[in-house]
Amino acid sequence: MATQPHLLVGDGDVHEVALIPGDPGRVDRIAGRCDSHHLVAENREYRVVNATYGGTDLTICSTGIGCPSAAIAIEELERVGVETVIRVGTTGAVQSGIEIGDLIVATGAAKEEGTTKRHESVTYPAVPDYGVLSALVDAAEERGEAVHVGPIASDDVFYTETDEHLADWERAGLLSVEMEAAAVFSLARRRGMAAGAICTVDGNLVDGTQKSGTEGEELPEKAKDNVQRAIDVSLDAVTALA
Repeated sequence: MATQPHLLVGDGDVHEVALIPGDPGRVDRIAGRCDSHHLVAENREYRVVNATYGGTDLTICSTGIGCPSAAIAIEELERVGVETVIRVGTTGAVQSGIEIGDLIVATGAAKEEGTTKRHESVTYPAVPDYGVLSALVDAAEERGEAVHVGPIASDDVFYTETDEHLADWERAGLLSVEMEAAAVFSLARRRGMAAGAICTVDGNLVDGTQKSGTEGEELPEKAKDNVQRAIDVSLDAVTALA
């Protein structure tokens, strides 16, 4: 198959399992935890690295911000042989008491976005693969990490969530909101792939601890530090799935 137009990868360039953070910078952070790694391709918001962790080969590919760019990544990764994807991201909590730095493993994502609607009915569920979900939860437990496990929301907007939106999500029992999981879950399911997601909380919208970094940093210090915990859990899950 020809080189994919956005990821700039072709058949044989990537491995069967891929970790997919949104931030290209987090690709390097994940790669730094691996035994070896090398850059495969880089274009726009997409940075693709192959790595080996604990004897298991994997690919790390950023998706950028939002469902449209994440959907492109899923489509092109599937075309070149990726079978399993795990989102390693950040998320804003919408349940009181969930703290910055906590880890959330998603059991589903509400489709508060427009991308999946171009592919399927809104009534079709955006849910992870059970095996990937279980591997993430098991890996967290084996590391002694407490995780919140439950449904989240994927939204297209960052600055315009209203109090009504937040209150409705809270009443519905959704744990948090982010911007990619619904597309990752839905497109993976439609393409015969397995998908999951683990996210680090970078703020709590209902408690008023909004995402805010210092001195040019995107994330609060606690969230930045605890992203590493999510990375380690996701890498352990990859080896378990292999």
